[in-house]
Amino acid sequence: MTTKWKMLLTAMQAAVLVLVSIPSLAQQLTATDIVRKADEKFNGEMSGYSVMSMTIVRPTWERTIEFKSWSLEDDYALTLITAPAREKGQTFLKRGNEMWSWNPTISRLIKLPPSMMSQGWMGSDYTNDDILRESSVVNDYTHSMEGDEEIDGRLCHKITLMAKEDADILWDRQVWWVDKKEFIVLRAELYDEDGYLVRTERGTDLKTMDGRFIPSTIELVPAEVDGHKTVLKIMEMKFNISLEESFFSQQNMKTIR
Repeated sequence: MTTKWKMLLTAMQAAVLVLVSIPSLAQQLTATDIVRKADEKFNGEMSGYSVMSMTIVRPTWERTIEFKSWSLEDDYALTLITAPAREKGQTFLKRGNEMWSWNPTISRLIKLPPSMMSQGWMGSDYTNDDILRESSVVNDYTHSMEGDEEIDGRLCHKITLMAKEDADILWDRQVWWVDKKEFIVLRAELYDEDGYLVRTERGTDLKTMDGRFIPSTIELVPAEVDGHKTVLKIMEMKFNISLEESFFSQQNMKTIR
């Protein structure tokens, strides 16, 4: 064997050893790692701002609500309704485990009890918990890998999220399909404590916003109600913006625009 071929063979052997000895990133990630990355991809590691519209569809009617939202970690959230005119100016505030709503028409501040977290937000199929993010998909669940499946031509991790025994949360089990490359949730199924499917969510119209590739449309479909769905469209999203805890105050929820 010539010196040239010996050198080539040695290089090939070295390359094989490197590939074998260093596992891929996907192999290193646990189910919890993937859920955390998916949650941070959409919500930001620290803070965020978004402009959205929500269309509530029913068999005989539909209506659209527009709103802005600010968030800081998992403990603080503020949402302002910007349209339609009759609901414009309403706000919703979360600080830790306490939540309030403000209605400027009647100048009334209402504290929301925990029992209201499962109720529909603004008459939609989303709950108050969804909008105000009382529960944490990372901390309130255990996570397990269920294999790989394809959604809309994209290979996904299929992951089951099981509620921890001491977690006071709405969904007992969730199943996520998380895109392997971009770590975005393309499909989610949410189940109640009796094991029944309550609703399905799909993320579509993938776009880059503030440097992140995310679904710009999320469709929520209840499992047992024909002709009902809620479609969330994201017009703008910013991540890790400058926000202080003092921003999330009862005074600010009455004056923010």
